[in-house]
Amino acid sequence: MNQKKLLKYILVAMITGILVGWACHSTLSTAQTTDIASYFKIVTDVFLRLIKMIIAPLVFATIVSGLISMGKSSSLGSITLKAMGWFVGASFISLLLGMGLANYFQPGAGMNLSVPKEVVDVGVSASSLSLQTFITHIFPRSFAEAMANNEILQILVFSIFFGSALAYVQHQTGATVIGKIIDELCHVMFRITDYVMAAAPIAVFAAIASAIAVQGPKLILDYSIFIGQFYIGLLILWMILISFGYIFLRKDVFRLVRAVREPTMLAFATASSESAYPKTMEALNKFGVPKRVTSFVLPLGYSFNLDGSMMYMAFAVLFIAQAYNIDLSFTQQVLILLTLMITSKGIAGVSRASIVVIASTLAMFQLPEAGILLILAIDQFLDMGRTATNVIGNSIATAVIARTEGDKHDVEETETDGVAVDSIVPVNRLADNT
Repeated sequence: MNQKKLLKYILVAMITGILVGWACHSTLSTAQTTDIASYFKIVTDVFLRLIKMIIAPLVFATIVSGLISMGKSSSLGSITLKAMGWFVGASFISLLLGMGLANYFQPGAGMNLSVPKEVVDVGVSASSLSLQTFITHIFPRSFAEAMANNEILQILVFSIFFGSALAYVQHQTGATVIGKIIDELCHVMFRITDYVMAAAPIAVFAAIASAIAVQGPKLILDYSIFIGQFYIGLLILWMILISFGYIFLRKDVFRLVRAVREPTMLAFATASSESAYPKTMEALNKFGVPKRVTSFVLPLGYSFNLDGSMMYMAFAVLFIAQAYNIDLSFTQQVLILLTLMITSKGIAGVSRASIVVIASTLAMFQLPEAGILLILAIDQFLDMGRTATNVIGNSIATAVIARTEGDKHDVEETETDGVAVDSIVPVNRLADNT
């Protein structure tokens, strides 16, 4: 299935899912809609399981393949420094934007909720989320365990060690059997990805229909102001990210946004970054980003560069404080921003990640954890927007880093002795080739 057809099918699936879910919610009893939604959820769960099935081997194979291409060059350290610099800057801007908009719009003002005296179970545990836990969790106890649990950051760490060692061995002895196997594994995993992605429209339909069937369209109307203000914030964030991308990519940044339409739409419809990962990688490679850059920066971005989620967390924390008439001083808001900057870096492998970080931050600053209940009902709709934004942010970051590394790749590619697995074309030359 070509990309244009798949994108059309996904859009049709979204619209159909809304209509079917609305019809079920309007005509059936609560018990019946819950029952039907559970069957829809089976389809969504199966699709996400298939996606998770391919993520770990795909990340491992592409990272190792990219490191083999780099050989003993200095590219890895340069790319890492540039990537982390971009990620920290983008995170800071996202958090600052979320706080600024929450102070401007005052989405929680007027709710006048009383602070509950007793502890309310919000269904989210934040006790295990800390800087110490995050740092130790980065390093895998077992590669098999990391693969089994789809711990992208742990897989990244092991892959760096494995790929660097394999690149050294190949530099000393020439091409190895393991290197060829890794290269073949990349091709196999991309073919499996194509098979899985053919079912994406069905999964999108099921996900949307299930949510609307249970909660109904009224939920969107009840929270329309809050949702609208949040999506205005996402739109502003998109403009900021694209503007920074324009500084490095010029007009190519608009071609990049068009190139990642499909994975962005898929991320929006499924509210899952994992579902968009393979297609994002494919779109970036077709755009002209070298595989060696894509295979390293993109997985790193999935752990450190969650722009939409960062903005949401800052926006949500201030919303909850406003709802309970708790006035946060400028100093307190700065401390919250710095706290979110650190704790959010460990959320990639955590279920309901943003909610967990918000719950942790509320407890840290003595804000009512019951406020989580205010946003849980609409978190699915908010998650769709922030997940799509994460895809855009990581795509722009990867393309920008590739552009800044372009000339260096040319030199290194010329100097290698046939070790590289892909031919590198600088992004700044691709405008005439597409």
